[in-house]
Amino acid sequence: MTASMAEVRSNLADAIDRARREDTPTVITRRGKEEAVLVDIDEYRRLRRIAEHSEEAWLNQLADEAESEGTAGSVSLEEMADLLRSHPA
Repeated sequence: MTASMAEVRSNLADAIDRARREDTPTVITRRGKEEAVLVDIDEYRRLRRIAEHSEEAWLNQLADEAESEGTAGSVSLEEMADLLRSHPA
C-alpha cells in the first residue's frame, strides 16, 4: 500500500491497524517521492535482527579474509608514520 503524507496524517490509525492486523506496510510518499515505510513493530524488530546478523557476518568474513592474507606487505603504524614524515608534502 502506498499513501501520501497527507493521507497517512489524516488516517494514521487505519495505517497502523493495517500494519499490525493485516501485516501490510504503508509506503509513505511526499511530493510523489517514497520517503518512509510504516510497518508493524514486530516486523521492524525482525528486520533489525536480520540486518545486525548480516552486518556481523560480513565483518567476521572481512576479519577472516584479512587473517588469511597474513601480514606480508603490511607495515606497523610507526613505520607508516616514518614513511609519511620522510616524504615532504
